Amino acid sequence: MSGWSAQRFWKDVTVAEDNGGYSVQLDGREVRTPAKARLVLPTRALAEVVAAEWAEQAGQIRPDRMPATRAANSAIDKVRGQEAEVAELVAAYGANDLLCYRAEAPQELVARQAAAWDPLLEWAARRFDISWNVTVGVLPCAQPQATLDKLSAQVAGFSAFELTGVHDLVSLSGSLVIGLAATEQQAQAEELWSISRIDEDWQISQWGEDAEASHLAAERRQGFLDAWRFFHACR
Repeated sequence: MSGWSAQRFWKDVTVAEDNGGYSVQLDGREVRTPAKARLVLPTRALAEVVAAEWAEQAGQIRPDRMPATRAANSAIDKVRGQEAEVAELVAAYGANDLLCYRAEAPQELVARQAAAWDPLLEWAARRFDISWNVTVGVLPCAQPQATLDKLSAQVAGFSAFELTGVHDLVSLSGSLVIGLAATEQQAQAEELWSISRIDEDWQISQWGEDAEASHLAAERRQGFLDAWRFFHACR
């Protein structure tokens, strides 16, 4: 979709039931993915989100302002049929989860990490009946194989559409635990994003903010919020 330069040609955007799913139609013509597959969504809620993106387009079509449409296209064109491979990529974050790597100093940062990260690790331990190894520094810290196996099984249970959202939740936050917490709404999206940014925000508080890094962080934050919305609209 990144190469589009088409102009809006439709007047009405509607949602229609479609063999157990829901399609988005422009003046009665169904939307298709970049690979020309039919864009059939698993829930009405997701179809309504996608339809709203199309309805909001004015003049030149702006795919960058259509995150749910882009994610749905990816789910159909890229993830569907490769669920096992995508699930493996996502689950791999558990082996080196952000929340398991702590600072040695200063004490204020150590305390911030513990206050924000320990409750999520404890939640995951209870929820999935697993245990964690937590280390200081950046040297690799192996996790119990039983932990990795159970987390992999959880990720493998997601549908192609759900996996698309989970992939972004995990990759943008750098944490499988944060991503899974997002899927079960253990905290609000903004709070979970802030939890993933403990280290970066600490550095900013000490050394000031870099304009380019700030812009990138804002894009990643929006991507995380979009992935949250997409995932929950799939259910």
